[in-house]
Order: sequence, then C-alpha cells, then structure tokens
Amino acid sequence: MNVFDIIGPSMIGPSSSHTAGASRAGLVARRLLGAEPVRAHITLYGSFAQTYAGHGADRAIIGGLLGFSLDDARLRDSFSYAEKAGLSFVFETSDEEMGHPNTSKIELWDAENGHVCVVVRSVGGGVVNVVEINGGEVMFSAEYDTTVIFNADKPGTVAQISAVFAENEINIAFMRVFRKFEGKDAIMVIETDQKVNKAVLDKLRSSKNILKVITIPPLSV
Repeated sequence: MNVFDIIGPSMIGPSSSHTAGASRAGLVARRLLGAEPVRAHITLYGSFAQTYAGHGADRAIIGGLLGFSLDDARLRDSFSYAEKAGLSFVFETSDEEMGHPNTSKIELWDAENGHVCVVVRSVGGGVVNVVEINGGEVMFSAEYDTTVIFNADKPGTVAQISAVFAENEINIAFMRVFRKFEGKDAIMVIETDQKVNKAVLDKLRSSKNILKVITIPPLSV
C-alpha cells in the first residue's frame, strides 16, 4: 500500500471513485479508440447510475474523453468543451448487475467511424480496472505502460510478440491473453516496465496475425 491508497490522487473533487476514477475511465477509453472521439454513448451502472450527476461522474468521464488530466479545472465544465470539440454524447443508466457498483460502459466512435466499446470499473482511490473491450473479457488497470494487441488466435503468436519485446530489452511485467472463442480473434494485454517506442510498435503492427496495436501510457496518480 502506498500513500495514494490512503489519501487518494490529486484531483478535481468530490470523490476519488466517482470523479477521479470516472475521469480515468474516459481517458482509457479514448486511448483504446486510438483517435479523437466524435460520438460517445455512456451507460452507468450501480452507484454511478444513482449519483453520477451530484458527484460529477458524467462531467469527469467527458473530461477524460477529451484528454483532460485528473486535476484539470476544465473537468467541471467539460460539457461545454465537448461541444467546442465536436464531441456529441449521450448518458443512460441501467440496473443491470455488472459485478461492481461503480461501472461504466463507454462506446466511442471517431470521425472515420472507428469504434470501441469499453467496460471500466472505478475501484477506489482513482484506480480503474478495464474488464471488457468490444465484448471480450480483459483485465488491466493501466497503471503500467500498457500495450493492447488485437490479434488472430493462431499458434505461435504469443511467442512472436514476446520475442519482439525481448529483442528490444523491454521487460514484461504482466502478460495476459483473452479470447472469446478458440481460433478466433484474441486480445493480448502486455504491461511493461519500460515505454514501448515507435519502432517496436511499428514492428508489432507489421507482424503476422496482428490486427491492431494500441498503447496506453501509465495513468499516473
């Protein structure tokens, strides 16, 4: 446990779960889209659904989608900034049980109709867990340098990707592979101790069976 587990992050209030965590949820969804979002559909569950307006979770999520940091005063007025940026958005609530009270589903589109749908839990102290991408189960917190690889589920792909990191002396802290069906598309989440540079990303993207590669810098407290 560190000091941030006790006192929480530097942030625009009032709540680390409902404001800082919500902002991070928006930010990680933006990064997974890999482009500037122009349209968002956000569904809130549990405690988020009940108190989001009073705690500013809606404004925080939109601020995250715009790329604002946790302590950016613009979070309070993020709706007007979204209008200026050309980001349209809709919020809805659901009573569906999602396994955690502070859960949001964030669906985004960019100007080229690129799309991502992300389910994120705000677990306290501003920390988030990403638990679903495009209907596929995942699990990561974005507290490390994180590389998310969408790939065809083919033999040798994990070894191929691991070799690229090893050749470039990038230490893998955690590596997880998620798939819905054997032999179909999979999602590989790799958390590293070092930043993954452009040359490595280019090599990954040109590798066999790789469909898409996204990097997420650490969501610092």
